[in-house]
Amino acid sequence: MSGSNEITYAVDFCADRQGRRKNKTFLSHRQTSNGEAAGRSIPRIARLMALAIRFEGLLRDKTIRDCAELARLGRVTRARMTQIMKLLYLAPDIQEQLLFLPPMKGLNERNLRHVVRRIDWDEQRRMFQKITQSLDSAGKCA
Repeated sequence: MSGSNEITYAVDFCADRQGRRKNKTFLSHRQTSNGEAAGRSIPRIARLMALAIRFEGLLRDKTIRDCAELARLGRVTRARMTQIMKLLYLAPDIQEQLLFLPPMKGLNERNLRHVVRRIDWDEQRRMFQKITQSLDSAGKCA
């Protein structure tokens, strides 16, 4: 892997609230190699976009047979897996923006569904810009 870094996290899913607080505290004090705090939360939409890209790679490499198997392994419904995978229909620059977008309250997979349905990437870009501007202006008023 030339020039790219990979970070792997071990996640402990605790049933009690105290365990989760401890994990958050632990993560908030972690440092990355360049000195930035690693505990900052990553927006859910960015995680879903990254998952869709990763799943696409697994399907392309034939590591996973189909989306039904992905859904089974991920313990989600096939419908939910389809919703996640449809994020790949977004224009490449929108996908990139989602991956690196700062946390924006209200931006989620659900309000991108109508954007995904559009085939024209220019139309997607206009719709996405309208969504982000409205959420950004709503956040400034609050």
